Amino acid sequence: MSQGEATQAKTMLLTGASRGIGHATVKLFYRHGWRVLTVSRAAFDADCPWPGGRENHIQADLSDPAGYEALADEVRNRLGGGGLGALVNNAAISPKQPGGARLGVHDTDYATWLTVFNVNLFSAAALSRNLLPELRASKGTIVNVTSIAGSRVHPFAGVAYACSKAAMAALTREQAFDFGPFGVRVNAIAPGEIHTSILSPGTDQIVETQIPMKRLGDPAEVARTILFLCSADASYINGAEIHINGGQHV
Repeated sequence: MSQGEATQAKTMLLTGASRGIGHATVKLFYRHGWRVLTVSRAAFDADCPWPGGRENHIQADLSDPAGYEALADEVRNRLGGGGLGALVNNAAISPKQPGGARLGVHDTDYATWLTVFNVNLFSAAALSRNLLPELRASKGTIVNVTSIAGSRVHPFAGVAYACSKAAMAALTREQAFDFGPFGVRVNAIAPGEIHTSILSPGTDQIVETQIPMKRLGDPAEVARTILFLCSADASYINGAEIHINGGQHV
């Protein structure tokens, strides 16, 4: 991509970019001519290389609400007065017990609830609020990443994670209602079992017994859905939650 093309490119901000779905989405958007700004708690991850990645990465801890406005200011500074074409709220954490067992209600203290909701939900709401002027300027799009765990008890996803993803689906509806009049569309994707580095032991049994397509999803399949929702082809889709799980939800 030439410097002139980069100047004209739409900009996407993606949280939780260092692996899995975020990694695949970054690479796909870049290949389609987007400028991509990424956010994660860690420094730029050399295991997720893409041209311009290091200089377009912002290190921020989404578990700390005190940093949300500073993060938005940094994004605004990177935009240089331009608009924001897409905001993809992908960052999420799902704490486990020792050995990888799920954290149920009786295992989850308030501090864990608060940290999970800060990262998985409140940061997404705050970023959409703080960056709404930039989204309006570009008639941009928001895509929230929810989960199949937001609509059913999952054997590996803990209670705080599941509740945060259910709340993210509700946030999507509220944003779609509030932001639609400004030309900003808001949708969600709800992945099921996707082949990433954080799969839990026993996922193969879920694939065999619960997924009609009898396979895991590929992060690239999720990324392509996100790209579609941010494209003109999805210009009248607003407030939707798209299941990407091979039929696991049926």
